[in-house]
Amino acid sequence: MANREIDDGVRLGLGMARIVVHLHGRAKDRSARALIDDFAGRIKGRGISVDEHSGKAISALEYEAALVSASGELILLDEGGESLSSRDFSALVEGIGLAGQTVNLAIGPSDGFSDEIKGAAKRLISLSTLTTTHELAAVLLLEQLYRATEINRNSPYHRD
Repeated sequence: MANREIDDGVRLGLGMARIVVHLHGRAKDRSARALIDDFAGRIKGRGISVDEHSGKAISALEYEAALVSASGELILLDEGGESLSSRDFSALVEGIGLAGQTVNLAIGPSDGFSDEIKGAAKRLISLSTLTTTHELAAVLLLEQLYRATEINRNSPYHRD
């Protein structure tokens, strides 16, 4: 399994923290790829990195095994998870920074996560009640991470 990490990230907020976004595969659509790269660049240096689990057709089972073995807490992005506003999500990101822990945020493979890994996760969060592609979910998550860090910095990016 070959992983490509876009950014190592070092700090977020007041404490040492690390958020690792896990994606099952690399976006093939050029427009989605450009947006993923753009938002990954924006959050660079804010303690957030992107780990694309790609390679020769990595299976959903191999992906889940990598997630379970990753150090830190696991939060899955799942359509049946808890809905958060952007402000609530920014509070979650800030809390991670203050706690100084590693948190793994993972977007599932195209058929979703197994019940076993859902049971092992600390939390399930929904990006939307709408069904979307894995690539668009990745873009949405990365944009919301950028938005969360901007909210926490009191920048004018987010408007209520």
